[in-house]
Amino acid sequence: MIGLIVGTSEGKNILSGLNEFTEDIFISTATAYGAELLKDYKYKIFNEEPLDLVGIIKVIRLHDIKILIDASHPYALEITKNAMEACKISGVQYVRYERPSVLEKFNNNENVIVVEDYDSLGTHLKNVEGNILNTTGSRNIDKLISFNLNNRVIHRVLPSVKVLEEILNLGVRVEDIVAMKGPVGYELNCGFIKEYSAKAILMKDSGIQGGTVDKIKAAIDNNIQAFVIGRKPMKYSEVFYDETELVKYISVLKKGL
Repeated sequence: MIGLIVGTSEGKNILSGLNEFTEDIFISTATAYGAELLKDYKYKIFNEEPLDLVGIIKVIRLHDIKILIDASHPYALEITKNAMEACKISGVQYVRYERPSVLEKFNNNENVIVVEDYDSLGTHLKNVEGNILNTTGSRNIDKLISFNLNNRVIHRVLPSVKVLEEILNLGVRVEDIVAMKGPVGYELNCGFIKEYSAKAILMKDSGIQGGTVDKIKAAIDNNIQAFVIGRKPMKYSEVFYDETELVKYISVLKKGL
């Protein structure tokens, strides 16, 4: 069986490609929403519960997984580390799909500031004069709050009841929440920047698919700062940046099993 950990929209393309030659697939996502996106594709087993190291090892052995494709989000470091370790322990082929970075083309633009982590981000934000638009997601809003900034921060998050409850409980005001499903295009990003008179926008390097390019271009064209939390470097035994090439590789591996 082939295992596929899905955390990006490209997971649909990968699964569609795999379905050209097999349905013997174990799918794992972290959310029920991920399950909904993949309902029209073919697979044997679906898991929507988060898996830790022990959990991944268990499903590898239980379902006799021979190849594990890790197509989790570029910032889901824990699942990637656990997937690699589980494959090493279990003697299973690990293959990584990595969403391509988009930062190289903006290397020389003074409006684009890449920071190592949230702590580094906090140091930079103390120099921002004006409102800040946060598009890094809801999970790290508590870190932004801990910076005790004088700036108004507007958080663009998923329109999920759970997410909204969590950030309201953190003390975020209703008027500082934009709840909508991304990715958001260039024009709408410009609209948010203008509507909230933002002087900075916060984001992750989530690739073209995650709307990062449109966010950066909107920031540059509106002459505001774009702070990007960079990716942590990882070393993979096998890594692909193109879904089609990955599927071709898996088809060859599958024939050898």
